[in-house]
Amino acid sequence: MGRVTERRRVLRIREGAVGARPHTLVAEEPLEIRLGGRPLAITMRTPGDDFALAAGFLVSEGVLGRAEELTGIVYCAGATAEGSNTYNIVDVRLAPGVVVPDITLERNVYTTSSCGLCGKASLDAVRTTARRPIADTPPVRVEPELLAALPDRLRAAQRVFDRTGGLHAAGLFSPDGELLDVREDVGRHNAVDKLVGRALQSGDLPLSQAILLVSGRASFELAQKAVMAGIPVLAAVSAPSSLAVELAVETGLTLVGFLRGQSMNVYAGEHRLVLPAQRGLAR
Repeated sequence: MGRVTERRRVLRIREGAVGARPHTLVAEEPLEIRLGGRPLAITMRTPGDDFALAAGFLVSEGVLGRAEELTGIVYCAGATAEGSNTYNIVDVRLAPGVVVPDITLERNVYTTSSCGLCGKASLDAVRTTARRPIADTPPVRVEPELLAALPDRLRAAQRVFDRTGGLHAAGLFSPDGELLDVREDVGRHNAVDKLVGRALQSGDLPLSQAILLVSGRASFELAQKAVMAGIPVLAAVSAPSSLAVELAVETGLTLVGFLRGQSMNVYAGEHRLVLPAQRGLAR
């Protein structure tokens, strides 16, 4: 099965000194996702949690919404010359009655470790596939100080990043800041799919009492995945895109960007943040 990391010899130059040494790299391999035996998508990912990644991807595509709609995920036979299994193809099996999307050449998508669902990002697609509105039952209210503490907690949980320095991370936190789950991947959208897929498999969707924190920027694809999973708060250490903000405003998602130290920008859904002035009013 594919490895999470690989060791390669590198030439290291430091202040004029030259030497060779082994270096740990994060692994990146293609994963083909099939639905009922038919190819649906290919993503470049870090091997591991492949079944959760496939399930989470189908949640964001509007195919899955409940654990009972998924009957199984299996690895398919590999494609090496020797006939050994590459563990780079998975087939998702749906329960009877679950509507299978129209799988055509136009419908198939190719995702990369950097851009997510290239060419498919449209607000109309989310409007038509979202199964449930983001709920506030009970309401999620978060203090900025709690949000400010989350990046350090996420970073402390990134085990593979410590060895490679080349991975994105996505973490699920409770409203009181408890780390519920964390996944790493070369693609931040894959890391989110792994989180959502694990939640689906555990019967925990919708994630209406969770905060999603991602390393890097908040793209439309990540906002889409948060909305499809019912997550009310998405925070990122870098900037959001304009379409991500537009989607957050339309759906009621709380979107926080540039979460660094005690600073942050709130682009949408500020009603879920307990601000200093509001604390004074409460007293």
